[in-house]
Amino acid sequence: MMPRIVVRNICKKDIPEIVSIQRESYPEVASGNLYAPSFLENHINLFPEGQFCADFRGRIVASATSLIVSLEPEYAYHTWFDIVTKYGGSFTVRNPKSDSLYADDIVTHPNFRRSGIGTLLFNARKKAATRFNLRRIIGGGRLSNYCQYADKMSVQEYADKVVKEQIHDPVLSFQLKNGFKFIKILPNYINDSRSLNYATFIEWLNPKYRE
Repeated sequence: MMPRIVVRNICKKDIPEIVSIQRESYPEVASGNLYAPSFLENHINLFPEGQFCADFRGRIVASATSLIVSLEPEYAYHTWFDIVTKYGGSFTVRNPKSDSLYADDIVTHPNFRRSGIGTLLFNARKKAATRFNLRRIIGGGRLSNYCQYADKMSVQEYADKVVKEQIHDPVLSFQLKNGFKFIKILPNYINDSRSLNYATFIEWLNPKYRE
C-alpha cells in the first residue's frame, strides 16, 4: 500500500535533504557537479513551479526537477550538461517560445521505491506541462541495467528489447509505463557506470496542448 505522500514544490530549505537522497540513491552518477546544491538553487530560481518533492510525514523521500527548454531540431542530440548549462544556469532567461518541459532528474529514496511515488512525481510534471501549455515533456533517461547486457548486445538492441518488454530496465520500463515514448539513444549523456554513459531520449506529448 502506498504510504501517505504529499507532493509539493521544492523550497530552498529542502535542498540539503534532497542532495543527500540523490547522492545516497545514485552514487555512480553523484560525482562532480551533478548533485551540487547550486543546481537545485538555479532550478528553483528559474522555474519554481517545476520542482517537486514527495513528503512523507515531514520527511522528503523523493524529488523531481524540471526545466523549460526548446530543442532545435526537436530531437537534437544533447548531453545532460548541455541542458543544465544552457537552460539551468545562474544567468539563464526563460525563452517564452520554449515548448518543452525537460525532465531533468528524478530520485526516490531506496526505502520508498516501488510504492507509486515516481508516478506521482511524473503526474506532477504532466500537470505543470499542461498548466504552462507546453507541447511535451522530454528527457534523457538512464539505462541502469545496460551494464549487465553490454557484452551481449548493442545499446540500441537493449533499448528495443526493453520497449518490447523482453528485458526489464528499472528506469526505461518505468518511463514507458508512465506514457513516455522511446525516441533514440543519447551517447555520452552523463558519466554513469551502469548505463555506460548512454541515455534514452524520451518524450510524452501533452494531449491538452493548445497551439
